[in-house]
This record gives sequence, C-alpha cells and structure tokens, in this order.
Amino acid sequence: MLILPIKMMSTIDIIGFIGVSILLIAFFLNITNKIEKESYLYLIMNFVGAALACLASILMNYLPFIILEGSWTLLSFIGIINKLNTKKEVNLK
Repeated sequence: MLILPIKMMSTIDIIGFIGVSILLIAFFLNITNKIEKESYLYLIMNFVGAALACLASILMNYLPFIILEGSWTLLSFIGIINKLNTKKEVNLK
C-alpha cells in the first residue's frame, strides 16, 4: 500500500488561503443578494481579502498576483474612502 506524504500548509499558504476565502465569501454573498456591492461589509471584505492575498503573493515573490491583488486592495480602499466622503457630504447638508 502506497502512502503519500501530506504536505502541511506554510504560513504563506495560510495567509493566501484566508485572503482568497474572504474574497470568495464576499463575492458569493454579493451574487446571492445577501450584501450589496456598495456596502461597507463588501468593501472591507474585499480590502482585507485582497490585502492578505497580496501579502502572500509578495512573500512568494509572484509579481502577476502582486499586481492583481495590489490593484484590488487599492481599488477597494478607494471605494471605502469614497463611501465615507459621500456619507460626510450627506451629513453636512
């Protein structure tokens, strides 16, 4: 009987797995209409998930995903800032 060794996940794998899981959960909640794409929860989940996935990509030194996840993180951050600014403008009126 052949027993294959099971490789344990590295810290980088765990960081990336958590990040990608958060992104996929946010996407699933959005397409099932559980959360709106303009909600703070969706934006924050995208920001945190992409930031963790980007960190894992940096630690792996994998440039294509550093660019992808870095852009995703930045755009999610901009979305959060825009939502905060819109809320401030409404409160000022």
